[in-house]
Amino acid sequence: MTPLPKVADAKLAADSQPAEPHSLFGEILDWMLAPLLFLWPISIVATNHVANQIADLPYDRQLGGHVVAISRQVEVHGTRISVNLPGPARDMLRADEDDTTYFQVIGSHGELVVGDSDIPRVEVPGSAEDVQTLRFRDERIHNEETRVAYQFVPTEPGQPPVLVQVAETRHKREQLASRIISGVLLPQFAIIPLAVTLVWLGLTRGLAPLKRLQLRIRRRRPDDLSPINLRNVPEELRPVIAAFNDMMARLEDNLEAQHRFIAAAAHQLKTPLTGLKTQTELALQETDYVQLHDYLQRIAGGVDRAAHLTSQLLQLARAEASHETAHDKESVDLENLVREVTAHCVPRALARNIDLGFEEAGAEMIIFGVPLLLREMIDNLVDNAIKYTPAGGRVTVRLRAAPDLILEVEDTGIGIAKEDRPRVFERFYRALDTNAEGSGLGLAIVREIADLHRASIAVLDNPGGRGTLMRLVFDNAQRQREDPRAV
Repeated sequence: MTPLPKVADAKLAADSQPAEPHSLFGEILDWMLAPLLFLWPISIVATNHVANQIADLPYDRQLGGHVVAISRQVEVHGTRISVNLPGPARDMLRADEDDTTYFQVIGSHGELVVGDSDIPRVEVPGSAEDVQTLRFRDERIHNEETRVAYQFVPTEPGQPPVLVQVAETRHKREQLASRIISGVLLPQFAIIPLAVTLVWLGLTRGLAPLKRLQLRIRRRRPDDLSPINLRNVPEELRPVIAAFNDMMARLEDNLEAQHRFIAAAAHQLKTPLTGLKTQTELALQETDYVQLHDYLQRIAGGVDRAAHLTSQLLQLARAEASHETAHDKESVDLENLVREVTAHCVPRALARNIDLGFEEAGAEMIIFGVPLLLREMIDNLVDNAIKYTPAGGRVTVRLRAAPDLILEVEDTGIGIAKEDRPRVFERFYRALDTNAEGSGLGLAIVREIADLHRASIAVLDNPGGRGTLMRLVFDNAQRQREDPRAV
């Protein structure tokens, strides 16, 4: 048998580790505050950009007015350009206390007519319509950010236009933008903590129904499995509570089934124990050696039956407990396992004068399961066939692989009536017309172990005539999904 890979062992070990505490309140708070904290820097950048645009508007209008005023003073005399700019007008351009202002007029041939040479020049637009358009741009003059307004003034036909530029540093603009940003952002420093507080209070109140529901569940008696009333439950919690109620209903059904099973098991154990006690009391009073030997044989038979019943009860309990222990599964060679179990049952078959045969599949038959439980399942199937087959009969254990893996146990016994077949897998159920000794647990154990291994089982007529054919099918697709070697 191939053990589980170390990777699968590591995964199962990781899955078995306790999960870290998880707060729904904290997760909702994170998802609400994270976007806010993410958008706040973006809001600051956007506010800064908009504030600069707003600050540019009035000062651009003033700067453009200076350009237009100077452009009106440009006079063209043939190839000579002059600017009639009075002294007071020049002083007004230089009178700003916060910013440094530059102006210049560049003639048709690139010569400086009047003003400062520090302003970088620009190319003449290619379109005649764009020549007289008032334009703005940003430049650096003497390592200072500067706003420039400029306009081209047409001259004689065929001559390049005159360039008029007025530049101003950005100090006043930056001060206005800072006041705008402060007026917008400062209130946010008070609004954001207030918003966080309101979100906290809102979440606390919104999650209050969970606390009330927790108290309702805690106040219940340990044996109270009744469904929770959905009348006052919030809409978002209704699916969870409905699923919880469904789980509680299934749990109640399981508990009731366990109670019935325990009661039936106690009754089944009480009968042989009562017989053993009676036989023992009679044996203690008997003086005849022959009669005493007969009583002791009966006591031995009763002990065997009680031991067999106890063994089957333990098998059934083990099969039920294994439904959640998938880590116990490993790769199993079904053919070798069936051959071993069949060989082990040969003495029982010979004691009853029954021909027990085995037919191998002739192909690899590897499944993923619990070897101990599979052995018990096969043993119960074969033992059940031997038990209900009269002397001189035949029991055949057969394996097939086409394409699912199939295990068949065929007997020439008394058979199972069609009306009894749906119930033969119930615990302690025995057909009325059978005289063979048994507890009615063998096929119940087979069904539990088959369900654990995702296998289907069917009760069919023996195709060769009288008797029963028990067919167990291991689905190939399911087997490949569960087998770690298929990964």
